Amino acid sequence: MKAITNLSVRVIERWLPDAFLFAIILTIVVFIAAMVGTGVGPLRVLSYWGSDSGFWGLLAFTMQMCLVVVLGSALAQAPVVNRLLKKCAGLAHTPKQGILVTVIVSGICMWLNWGFGLIAGVLLAKEVARKIPTIDYRVLIASAYSVICMWHAGLSGSIPLQITTPGALAAVGYTTDMNMTVSTAETIFFPVNLVLVVLVIAACAVVMVASHPDAEHTITVDPALLKDEEVRTYEVKVPADAMEQSKILWAITWIAGFVYIGYYFYNTVANGNSVLSALTLNIVNMIFMFLGILAHGSLRRYIDAIGDSASSAAGVILQFPFYAGIMGMMVGANDQGVSLAQIIADAFVAISTNMTFPMLTFLSAGIVNFFVPSGGGQWAVQAPAMMPAAAEMGVSASRCAMGIAWGDCWTNLIQPFWALPALAIAGLKARDIMGYLVVLTVVVGIIVCLGFVVWAIV
Repeated sequence: MKAITNLSVRVIERWLPDAFLFAIILTIVVFIAAMVGTGVGPLRVLSYWGSDSGFWGLLAFTMQMCLVVVLGSALAQAPVVNRLLKKCAGLAHTPKQGILVTVIVSGICMWLNWGFGLIAGVLLAKEVARKIPTIDYRVLIASAYSVICMWHAGLSGSIPLQITTPGALAAVGYTTDMNMTVSTAETIFFPVNLVLVVLVIAACAVVMVASHPDAEHTITVDPALLKDEEVRTYEVKVPADAMEQSKILWAITWIAGFVYIGYYFYNTVANGNSVLSALTLNIVNMIFMFLGILAHGSLRRYIDAIGDSASSAAGVILQFPFYAGIMGMMVGANDQGVSLAQIIADAFVAISTNMTFPMLTFLSAGIVNFFVPSGGGQWAVQAPAMMPAAAEMGVSASRCAMGIAWGDCWTNLIQPFWALPALAIAGLKARDIMGYLVVLTVVVGIIVCLGFVVWAIV
């Protein structure tokens, strides 16, 4: 394990470029592959890349993802949450225990909300590094990030939440019934999915513990990265200051938010639907916004926390248009209606059976995720090809959709895009942690493949 990990680390540190350059390189690769695969000329492929449905095709989803990152980060910075993280770090006394605590707590947070889990995980890792200075900081941050490979199976998974909306399945050709939906009871809360989540978190813990180097090769944290931020103090000098720190306005805001959220779920039940099916991406973001306002104790503190967190979304803002452009080239079709995404999907469909189709969907989604590392983008690219094929083969919409979802988050382990917010807080670069995640990528892939085979049987 250590020999393979050390080799991976050396290769990644030498060859992995900055995440933005990685997106540029992928753009070039897809540009060439689209021309070769579909026979379309360069100007036409370029038009797919730069059009409103390409480069600018994910603006709404980009805003949702920015909110996931920023709201999750702001909540993680709340004093009450920070104290909880310190208590969790206090459970560890050795480097191996530090990694175990980091993986388990990060995994739970990631399942609740990937943005919150991503930021809370790295903040916990920094607390562990303070408590255990002999721990390898690179492996520790890699451990906090490792559970990203199961986020799409949790409460903020954009694909399982998206298919709870009427018309979502019809839009990708699975059905002609505009009212057909898939409840989260069939996806996020399905027993096989929950077992997979537990097994994957366990695999992350085992592999990351085994990857920790011996004392001679351990690289500890730079003390400068662990300096505590100054606690802000607030004075009331003018009436505006008093309003910003008003407990009345603060209480009205979070109470109003939670009253609406309660009313939203009440209406869902009153209309005969499951509470679980109501967990859309927007309502999850809304819950975390008002939890953050409540946890910070004042509107002024929450405003500052949002300001501090906004920079963590910089990578999303810069790179999402490029990945949207990649998506545009992936789905851009020639005169015969053939696209690069369809070529990839058809290759997997051709070798599939009813039992293996979701597993192969997962593997193909893992490949596509290198080029479109976005749940919404992944759905837009793959669903129009995979979902109609699933319907023809008699595969349930839930199994096929979760195959895409799991594939989308699986190869995030070695796709640096989603590590950007965590790395910004940790003070590291993608090449510092990715080498430790290569072996884990293989292990998780095997576990999830077997899980989908079981899902076909039960």
